[in-house]
Amino acid sequence: MTIPNSQPSQINGFGTRAVHVGSEPNAETGAVIPPISLSTTYKQDGVGNHKGYEYSRSGNPNRDALETTLASLEAGGAYAIAFSSGSATTATIVQAVGPNAHVLSVNDVYGGTFRYFKRVASETQGLESTFLDFENADDDAILAAFQPNTKLVWIESPTNPTLRVVDIPRIVSLARSQPSRPFVVVDNTFLSPFYQSPLLLGADVVIHSLTKYINGHSDVVMGAAILPPHHAALSQTLRFLQNAHGAIPSPYDCWLVQRGTKTLHLRMKAHGVNALQVAQALERSPWVDEVIYPGLPSHPRNTVAYRQLAPHAKRFVDGLQDGQEDQGGFPCATRLFTLAESLGGVESLAELPAQMTHATIPEAERAMLGIGDNLIRLSVGVEETEDLVRDVEQALEAAVAGGVKRKNGNAY
Repeated sequence: MTIPNSQPSQINGFGTRAVHVGSEPNAETGAVIPPISLSTTYKQDGVGNHKGYEYSRSGNPNRDALETTLASLEAGGAYAIAFSSGSATTATIVQAVGPNAHVLSVNDVYGGTFRYFKRVASETQGLESTFLDFENADDDAILAAFQPNTKLVWIESPTNPTLRVVDIPRIVSLARSQPSRPFVVVDNTFLSPFYQSPLLLGADVVIHSLTKYINGHSDVVMGAAILPPHHAALSQTLRFLQNAHGAIPSPYDCWLVQRGTKTLHLRMKAHGVNALQVAQALERSPWVDEVIYPGLPSHPRNTVAYRQLAPHAKRFVDGLQDGQEDQGGFPCATRLFTLAESLGGVESLAELPAQMTHATIPEAERAMLGIGDNLIRLSVGVEETEDLVRDVEQALEAAVAGGVKRKNGNAY
């Protein structure tokens, strides 16, 4: 079993760490890109006398290299554990808190997380779950939702798919006041380590679906958990459970994700520029009821979103001068936005959460969350900005061509 990563130096900037940490030239060949180690087992010179690896389920050079990179990129991180998927990451963390625990979760949580809490962990380990609007609930309402057996507080910010922005330090403070001392877990998939650093905001664990922005090329399914230096014991528990039930990623997938991290800072800047321009185009359109994008000054949580940005991302955003749309035909009318689930790849995607990613959430609960049949989630890629803006504008026109409705006196 490999030893969890020590905290790498974070003196260098984000992009420099992304390129170099975990990708040091190979000592034997001088290769500047890590080789792929596909071996499942490793020679021992004597029983227990080996070079750090025994069996690939317990440890692999490519996984170790990727974990070193991830621990460096997530500011405040010391231990990173790569899993076979984001869902496997969630399942292992929930398993780590033991039976008959209670989780207090943001209500607008990823559909797969909701499904695991309500339909899997509840039956297999007696997990109780409470879903609460962390964005709008006052302190008293949140405190009243804690129970003596609350072991986890689960945050997404921004949430999926309605992009609610949770004040992470506030929720952390409320959790710290509880006798049960629950772990605060933040799913940082939507912003990636480039835009947000939850560990610096007080979180105990940060998780990612590496499938999304960190890998960024829509060709790997993987997840990860990153923990700060003072959670060595929890990191060892998670790694023990992972080894026991085998939720490990393949060496090749680890190699691919590490390759993706090298351009993460470049891609996130391009995503940010493009998303803002597309959001502004949608906001100008007479055919759109509402645009939900925290980067817009008109968004009610814009100030909170800005306050929680990572310091280096703040400087980038300062230099910058997804939405809800009301026509079901829009995704099929786009030329560059592909109708597909997932997000965070270099290509632009569009999907209808109520019918796709969040279909397993009961309709009444979706309605309370604002996930109606008219909600379209856009994942804005890194194509040319002008092409994406033109595409959403023509798609809106095409979507309304079949039937004219009215919005504030305007046809839409």
